[in-house]
Amino acid sequence: MSESMDQVSNDRVEKYLDITRRARAKATPIHAEGTPESEQLMIMLRMADDYAFDAQHFLNIGDRVRAFGAINYAHAWIDAGVKLGLLDGHGDDVLFTLP
Repeated sequence: MSESMDQVSNDRVEKYLDITRRARAKATPIHAEGTPESEQLMIMLRMADDYAFDAQHFLNIGDRVRAFGAINYAHAWIDAGVKLGLLDGHGDDVLFTLP
């Protein structure tokens, strides 16, 4: 049975949780620790991690809509880090919107 495009399934949320985990693991900082850019990046990655944590929490309590929203926010923070030149996406145009 195919998934309805107007509903958020557990599988869909799990898919995006996995994509975001892979993006978080793959992207590496470009600037040296202690630089203003690395400090900005740490804020962005903390936001990504917090949203990913929230997404998992919402999924665990059965709130798939908020889980889906939160994991997309998490991925957007990581993607923004790549786009702004704070993270290296290693040429992966599937996980990231490359500059």
